[in-house]
This record gives sequence, structure tokens and C-alpha cells, in this order.
Amino acid sequence: MRTTSHEAVISIKTPVAPPYWALLERQLIRVQSEAIEEYYDHYFDSRGYLLCVPRWGGDDGPDDAAENLLNWTMLYALGGPENVLERYHRGWEGHLRQYTEAKTVEVPLAREGMYYKEFPVCFDWFHHGEGLSAFFLEGLANPFDQKFQQRTRRFAGFYMGEDPQAPNYDPEHRLIRSMFNGSRGPLLRKATALDWAGDPIEVEGRFQPLHRERSYAEMLEHFEEYTDVVGDNPLNLAATTLGFNAYALTGEARYRDWLLGYVDAWIERMAANDGIIPTNIGLDGTIGGAAGGRWYGGVYGWGFTVHVPGSNELAHRNYLGPRILHGFANALLLTGNLGYVNPWREMIERVNAHAKVVDGQTMYPHMHGDQGWYEYRPRKFAPAALELYYWTMDRDVLALLPEKPRWIAYLDGEDATYPVEALQADLSAVGKRVDEMRRDPTTPDTRLSDDPNHLNPATTETLTQLMLGGLPTGRVGYPLHCRLRYFDPARRRPGIPEDVAALVEKLSADEVVVTLVNTSPLAAREVIVQGGAYAEHEIVDVQQGEETTPVGHSHFRVQLAPGAGSRLRIRTKRYANQPTFAFPWS
Repeated sequence: MRTTSHEAVISIKTPVAPPYWALLERQLIRVQSEAIEEYYDHYFDSRGYLLCVPRWGGDDGPDDAAENLLNWTMLYALGGPENVLERYHRGWEGHLRQYTEAKTVEVPLAREGMYYKEFPVCFDWFHHGEGLSAFFLEGLANPFDQKFQQRTRRFAGFYMGEDPQAPNYDPEHRLIRSMFNGSRGPLLRKATALDWAGDPIEVEGRFQPLHRERSYAEMLEHFEEYTDVVGDNPLNLAATTLGFNAYALTGEARYRDWLLGYVDAWIERMAANDGIIPTNIGLDGTIGGAAGGRWYGGVYGWGFTVHVPGSNELAHRNYLGPRILHGFANALLLTGNLGYVNPWREMIERVNAHAKVVDGQTMYPHMHGDQGWYEYRPRKFAPAALELYYWTMDRDVLALLPEKPRWIAYLDGEDATYPVEALQADLSAVGKRVDEMRRDPTTPDTRLSDDPNHLNPATTETLTQLMLGGLPTGRVGYPLHCRLRYFDPARRRPGIPEDVAALVEKLSADEVVVTLVNTSPLAAREVIVQGGAYAEHEIVDVQQGEETTPVGHSHFRVQLAPGAGSRLRIRTKRYANQPTFAFPWS
């Protein structure tokens, strides 16, 4: 294939014995892909419908059903074969039809269908994000798919005032009007346990809910205190991924403007609340305005301590972490401005400043209610500290973690065994999941949609770290953040080419070191290396041995001789380009 005029070309000719990590990497991609076929045949029918009892709710609902496709689009984008993307498409289309047809009887929200316009009718972004995780990454796999393009625009429009049936967003106050929102608009009343738990269902002897409820009565009890949903909630920041994807797809400024305007509003709210993110914003834009003036109010808020069904125990559920911080990171992807994530670091410091000494041990608060700061623990309050470090590359952030993650220790040159051991562990995990799936005694009428989630064989976390130098995308609905991404120019598709393996060995603010290996002793391979998942990083130059090649673009091309491999030192300017789903040859 001819290169374009701006492409730098690196030739790797040095023969190397295939490293063990490279062989494991290729094996892990292959084994997962084979396991997905068996998993699909076991749990889906010919229409792509999940073989389960479809339900609505936070215990088991449409989002849990969609999670059975988790990581499939990511695996394809890494280099998995075509069957992975084909199974995803079949399962995703079937899922949308299945949950459009599925209706509640007693829950008012979904009596006309759990999905409307191919999107959840009205629920929270804790669950929306989980259900959309695979779809959010579909643009990395096939952004040219017409249905993906239509859905990306439609879904973003639900939060930009483009659909009169979905008045979720108030542009005057720059807020999403309820924690419950979706394709039929916001819920502007208190939520009920029924809204959360779904229709009555037989439990004992038939199902085993993952929240361990023993009866439908306990399912209702679980959600009795989940009432304060009116007004904006920081979990709604996950909706910005809709705007991000629409902008990466189209380049249209209106998506970028909406995303930045909404995130800016939250930055301003933090500043007005002594640097602490409030967990309720009233419909008039006031902090705590829909929670009796309490900035710490609302479901999943700072003061959200609830009773555990069937016991006298309390559970502290202020879900502050990656689900929220990734909303700010979406703005970082668009602007390169660390000012969008630095306030999170400042908030962590402000919370930990309220530490106290108990019996000679420093204890840190993790909750705030009418009584002030509470729920003191020996561990520092530091939600999403690893993500914060990844974006800022501020070494001081690592001190917030109880211990350095092995991946970071490896990148720091302190844990050379991590790649092989992590890949071996993932291979073992795939085998155990397939074995458990084969022994699964449930039938479609005794199976909840989330029952197979833990058996999904797509295991991409380690591959994302080692191949891309990236943050695992997880299951809560956000884009891929990585330093490098690969494309196969011979097959005109995303992902690392057949036989090629990559290992990111070092990361700094302006440099990434990667080893590329062609494990085939017979065939030459060619790979395009891109800066970032969305071409957001500019590649300055590439050093191989003593030779430095200028690049000055978001990607370069590498030609690998049979059995060849080499370490490349790549200098970059992070977040120098506007993100795009476009492939290098587009």
C-alpha cells in the first residue's frame, strides 16, 4: 500500500527470538476470540436476544444484559478477528429489540417499553454508563457503520434539547434536570423503590440476585432510601461521553460546545462549594436546591448512607470516582487543558485535610452528612487517583494510593515480571470462565441478565495497559485513554496486525517507549502506530537505536521484517489534536 506524503516510515529489520510476552499476547487475543463464539452460542439465540428473563431495574435490568457484550468492541479494536465484531453487532441489535419489546406492568417508567428510540427510557447514569460501555467503544471498531452514526447523534441529542420528548437538559442553568433521565426525559418527582427494583418477581428457589436479596420484598427494601433524584447529580457527567463520541464522529462544534459548557458548570459549582463537588443541584441551579439546601444530598451523594436489607448494617454509597472524573476527562480530551482534572486533586486534598488521629492512627473521612464529615478510615480519600495520575503524570498523586499498582511499578522499571504474569493470569481466567459457563445449570427462565456477566471471556484490561499504554476502559461507560493505538494497513482495519505484538515499557509526560515484534519468521508485517485512541496526541519523532526519524503527525508507519523486533522511543505532545474516530487513511 502506498504511503501518504506526511507519513514517516520506520523499518525494523533486526531479527529477535519471539519474546514470551509477545507469544502470550497473541495467544490471549486468539483464545478470547474463540471463547466469545462459544459464550455467544450458549447465552444468545439466533436473533441476538439474551436467553434470560428480561427485567427493569437497578438489581437486574437492560444495562446488565448489555454488559454481556462488554469489551467485545475493545477486543476487536486491539486486533481481535472479525467474528468478535460480528458477534457484538448481532448481540447489540438483538439487545435493542429485546428491551424495546420488554415492558413493565407496575413500574410506570417502562410500561411502553424499557427502551424507546433504542435508548433506556429513564434511569440513572450509574446504570446507563454500564449498559452503553461496549457501544461507546464501537466507534474505535467501525465508525463508518450507518446505524452507529445515527445512534451516536440521536443519543447525544437527548441531552442537547434536540428531542422534545427528552427535555433532559436546561441550557439556561446548564444542568441535567434529574438523576433519572433518558429517551423519555427526566423524572421530576421522588423515585420509589418500585421504580428502582422493577416489577414483582419470584425470587426464592428460582433466582439468585447479585445483591443477595432473598425475596422481592428485600429487593424493594434495598431501594427504599433511593428517592432523591430530582435535580442534577455529578453522575450525569457520564452523559458527556455521548457528546464526546458525537464530536469525534462528526467534528461538529455544537457537540464540543455542549460538552464543555456542561463540564464548566460543574467546575464552577465545585469552586462555589469550597472546592468540593456537590451531589445535588436544584432545578433553579442552586447547590443543594433539590435536597433541602444540602450540597451533600441526593442518591449516591456525599451523605448517602443506607440500610442493608435483612440486617441492621449500614452501607456508605457515595459513588465518587471514575464515573464522575471521566466526565471532566472528556473535556481534557477536547482541550488538552489539565484545568479540567486538577480540581479533582484539589478536592481530594481538601477532604483529607479533615483527617483526625484516633488511637494514634491518622483517619480520613469518606462521607459528609448533617453531622459533618464521617466514615473515617485509615486509607486516604482518593477516588480515581490512578486515573488522575495517568492524565497529569504528577508523581505526587501516586502517594494517594495505598500501594503502587503493579502496572505502574513495571513502567517505573521496578517489576519486570508483570507483563508475563499478568498475561498468564488473564489466559487462566478465560479458561476458568469457559469451564464455569459449560457447567452453568441455569435455564433461560431461571437466569437473570447479569448472571453470565462474570463469565464473559473478553478480558482486555491487561492488553490495554501493555499494548496501548492505556487505562482499561472498564464497565462504567467512558472513552479509551491510551498513548498508542495500532492499525493494520494491509487489511484496512483497526487493531494490531496478525503476528505482531506490542509492549509499552515506559510512559512519561512527553515520551512513550514501546517494543514491536513480528512473531512470524516467514511473513513481513506492516503496522500504523497512532498517538492516542482518537489521534489526540501528536508524535514529534521516533528514535530507533541511534537513528531519529521526525514525524510531526498523529501517526507513523512501521515495516517489520519476518521475525524482526525493536524498541522505539516516541516523543509526543499530548492532547495536541482534536479527537477523531477517523482512521489514518481516511
